[in-house]
Amino acid sequence: MTRAKSSQTSATTSLSRGWVSFVGSGPGDPDLLTVRAVDLVRQADVVVTESPEHVALVRTLLGLPEPVEPADGEPAPEPVGPEMVDGGFGEDGQPLTHAARAKVVVKQAKRGRRVVRLMTGDPFLYASGPEEAQACAKAGLGFEIVPGVSSVSAVPAYAGIPLTTKDHREVAVVTCDASVDWSQYADDRTLVLLSGVGMIGEISKALMAAGRPASTPVAMTRVGTTTTQSTVCSTLEHIAADARAARMSPPAVTVIGKVVDLRETLSWFETKPLFGWRVLVPRTKDQAGVLSTRLRGYGAVPEEVPTISVEPPRNPLQMDKAVRGLVEGRYEWIAFTSVNAVKAVREKFEEYGLDARAFSGLKIAAVGDKTAAAIAAWGLRADLVPSGEQSAAGLLADWPEYDDVLDPINRVFLPRADIATENLVAGLIDLGWECDDVTAYRTVRATPPPAPTRDAIKTGKFDAVVFTSSSTVRNLVGIAGKPHPSTVIGVIGPATAKTAEEHGLRVDVMSPKPDVEELVDALADFGAARRAAMVEQGQAVTRPSDRKPSARSRKVRAE
Repeated sequence: MTRAKSSQTSATTSLSRGWVSFVGSGPGDPDLLTVRAVDLVRQADVVVTESPEHVALVRTLLGLPEPVEPADGEPAPEPVGPEMVDGGFGEDGQPLTHAARAKVVVKQAKRGRRVVRLMTGDPFLYASGPEEAQACAKAGLGFEIVPGVSSVSAVPAYAGIPLTTKDHREVAVVTCDASVDWSQYADDRTLVLLSGVGMIGEISKALMAAGRPASTPVAMTRVGTTTTQSTVCSTLEHIAADARAARMSPPAVTVIGKVVDLRETLSWFETKPLFGWRVLVPRTKDQAGVLSTRLRGYGAVPEEVPTISVEPPRNPLQMDKAVRGLVEGRYEWIAFTSVNAVKAVREKFEEYGLDARAFSGLKIAAVGDKTAAAIAAWGLRADLVPSGEQSAAGLLADWPEYDDVLDPINRVFLPRADIATENLVAGLIDLGWECDDVTAYRTVRATPPPAPTRDAIKTGKFDAVVFTSSSTVRNLVGIAGKPHPSTVIGVIGPATAKTAEEHGLRVDVMSPKPDVEELVDALADFGAARRAAMVEQGQAVTRPSDRKPSARSRKVRAE
């Protein structure tokens, strides 16, 4: 009983002095973080990082804005989120030793703070977690270990290489250095090599000298689990030359053994239809989430560039009057032609202290499924959604004529953007309705993106761009210039295609329906067909941005 009491007192003391969570961040793909890891990062007072990528990872997890340098004479903004401490490099720019990293962690915890020590892969597998945890124990600090997905298993899995099968049950993992006796690995078990890129020539010779056949399959995968992952498949005899030709560099994981042959049928990540494609998403920032998520699912790297800024109307009185009229029963219908319109009306309701009950007795129309979903999120149900084309024309095709017997009120409330066309209003008037066409929000051209992004757009460093409206075409060209001819152009429908062509762009992909997810699916189908054609012709699979410079441009650079 005495020992238990003593242990409890020690734990209490440790907690009061700070707590360290050694958290595995996985091999690179942020989606491989555990739920526990995400939770601890969100609770942390201090995050001790291991690599520059960890800072961006924490900002993404917490939804933190990028730090902004204060203008001359302006005070520095208050820091947001946990304090970030570099545990990878010292002030002199040199990598920290295990002992030096442990001192950094202990120092932060002794301040009585909740410290997350973010570690690549798994803290207790080929990492400095054991040494740093021992330092915490010696200092009387409480700590916990949160395992992460290790590159040992994850990188081969993302390369389509299983480490064990029913025929191959043994695996040996080796951290490569000059002290390794390779003769003990002469059998046919699977080998996983870490830090072996620079030594692969010597390693392969030593293994062949020990008795491994020269034809033994080898795969080397660099920056595994990320969209820049690349894999070279070879044999012990040729891997050194093939790795040099492919310019393989650390970090990389090498697998040696017959299991490598399974990659030909099990490769799933690098064969995604848009794998590694850099795709420009010119949308308003708050609308890009679904589109970017779907692009990532196909292996693409979306880059969101706001081209439109949504702002309140210059004169809010018209909107105020329309909302009062809605509450007082002035309208028979309200027609939402965009998610932004739903958002604008909802914000106005919240401003007045109203809720969805004010819609009682009012019929609601939505231009499409996405707008109907935004209405549903408010606790309402759309009475009319186009059965055919999801557009103003489709809405008019299904809109009932005004009947002075069945319809007690003949007025429609139409909250829209300031640049909306008049077709819907004219069509409703033809059907006998009166319209209050009200500016609920303004769409204005966003500020130009940074110079590197503008240069990438013009010089073809983007593989594709997806346009979701005519205004995104006009505004992107206006603030950043025309995409390079090599860039694949995807559009959401015929009207957007026409605008793109008017601006001199060649449309490669058009969505079968005006829906962002369908647009991404169509782009993925294009990418899959392009890849299949290259494979069939025996060509190396490349991205649209992988262009060889023309003879003329090479000559100019030489001069």
